[in-house]
Amino acid sequence: MKHTFLNSCFIRWSIPFVCGLATPAWAELKGGDQAPDFTLEAALGGNDFTFRLADALKNGPVVLYFYPKSFTRGCTIEAHEFADAVGDFGRAGATLIGVSRDTIETQREFSKEACRDKFAVAADPQLTVIRAYDAVSTRLSPSGDVFSDRISYVITPDHKIFYAYNDREPHKHIENTLAAVKRWRTEGKPSQ
Repeated sequence: MKHTFLNSCFIRWSIPFVCGLATPAWAELKGGDQAPDFTLEAALGGNDFTFRLADALKNGPVVLYFYPKSFTRGCTIEAHEFADAVGDFGRAGATLIGVSRDTIETQREFSKEACRDKFAVAADPQLTVIRAYDAVSTRLSPSGDVFSDRISYVITPDHKIFYAYNDREPHKHIENTLAAVKRWRTEGKPSQ
């Protein structure tokens, strides 16, 4: 869905006043953009570790997905669907990592329950990486907190964004990012 600049500004600033209105993210990185490097505390199967994007990219592409909040309905659905497809991502040579504003303590539990011990989730409570990837939501939580939008990226080993997908609904993120990883393997051209 395309919006003019004025429509985007109206939508962005009217969000706190209009409940339930679906809007695009204010911005996200595009195909061909440089992917910001990062290091975050993460958990896999309830065990903490340090996730370094540069290290993960040495093994192939990385599917980096941002989601609003662990243990919420849509984010749990998305985690279950990514967990179900983790074998497909592995066969395509991709590393999968989810990121939200939640603390490492929350991510530890989410990695066991929602991610089913199959892939890692990282904690970004200061929104450092979320901001670097232009993934801050244009809406606030009911308590007024800032959180990330639901955006998925495929990052290639040369630290470039190959694909970006932004949709508040969780269902197409898995299918679209997996297709993008496979497309990168055969074509190697960024998606706009």
